[in-house]
Amino acid sequence: MPASDALSFLMAWTVAPFKIGSVTPSGSTLAAMMTRDIGPDTGPVLELGPGTGPFTRALVERGVREQDLTLIESDPDFVALLKRRFPAARIFEMDAVGLRHLPLYEGPMLGAAVSGLPFRLISPRQTLSILEGVFANLRPGGALYQFTLGGRCPFDQALLDRLDLEATRVGRTFRNFPPATVYRIARIKTVKIYDWRFA
Repeated sequence: MPASDALSFLMAWTVAPFKIGSVTPSGSTLAAMMTRDIGPDTGPVLELGPGTGPFTRALVERGVREQDLTLIESDPDFVALLKRRFPAARIFEMDAVGLRHLPLYEGPMLGAAVSGLPFRLISPRQTLSILEGVFANLRPGGALYQFTLGGRCPFDQALLDRLDLEATRVGRTFRNFPPATVYRIARIKTVKIYDWRFA
């Protein structure tokens, strides 16, 4: 991790600790765990709160085309950095709550979404809006990969039940600072098989 990334993250956290959620960017071990089920056949991928781009970089290294990435970031300094590092990606400077009113594609096209948002610091109403926005754009079988710095799933069961979602623990890494746990959030029922390449 470049020292400049760590400094950028610390400065952003100092300004808005409840929006950033951590004093350091995610490490390579966590990035590998977050993206291990995603590859070139996944199709378009959404990333929420990419920050300095450790998950974005891991996605590209796994074969996801840069132009298939849609990044949602609210911090203008991080947005400027991401535009330099990933010029072919679609980057929106906005709060992820706005996804509910922003159709990213004509229909559910996303194969996966990854999130670095600190949902433990986000209100239940905003969390509901974000999840509704994500799953409105995910095709059947697609999933959201979310990490948390605690061991418990960051989404309450009542919220998951309301949206007909289930959470599966992917793994936990102590090689990240602080240690992190990854969850896969997916619809309980997959309606049909959907091939994004022929949509």
